[in-house]
Amino acid sequence: MIELELVGVRVELPHNQPIVLLKERAGERFLPIWIGAVEATSIAFALQGVPVARPMTHDLMRDLLQGLAIAVDRIVVTELREGTFYAEIHMNKGDDEVVVSSRPSDAIALAVRATVPIYAEEGVLNEAGIEIEDDEESEVEQFKEFLDSVSPEDFK
Repeated sequence: MIELELVGVRVELPHNQPIVLLKERAGERFLPIWIGAVEATSIAFALQGVPVARPMTHDLMRDLLQGLAIAVDRIVVTELREGTFYAEIHMNKGDDEVVVSSRPSDAIALAVRATVPIYAEEGVLNEAGIEIEDDEESEVEQFKEFLDSVSPEDFK
């Protein structure tokens, strides 16, 4: 298993599809996972510490587990099959380990709230991991392309 860090939630254009972006802690690969808008909002709110008047579903999950004395240990993105990612939530109740199948988006939303590590199986990163160049030249080029394509009407 490879430990990942949650980079954040982004919106993929032009389709406005939310993506949760994970990165290897000790590597250069990123793992983008397309998720639903509700899950994207839940993850983003937790990351930004946005207060909500009533608990969201993932807050409720965390609170239920805590109330039952079940500790979330980690989440693992286990596989990519026919374009769908699968994950597991690993928990402990005393000396007993409990593993529950989950959508990655729900597992990640819970992981953020429970402040537990996120992992992926090596095979998932080999299949779906990407390397993103993140140097200043690349950013300058992207900015130049933006300036070439923008017009004053875009700011009205």
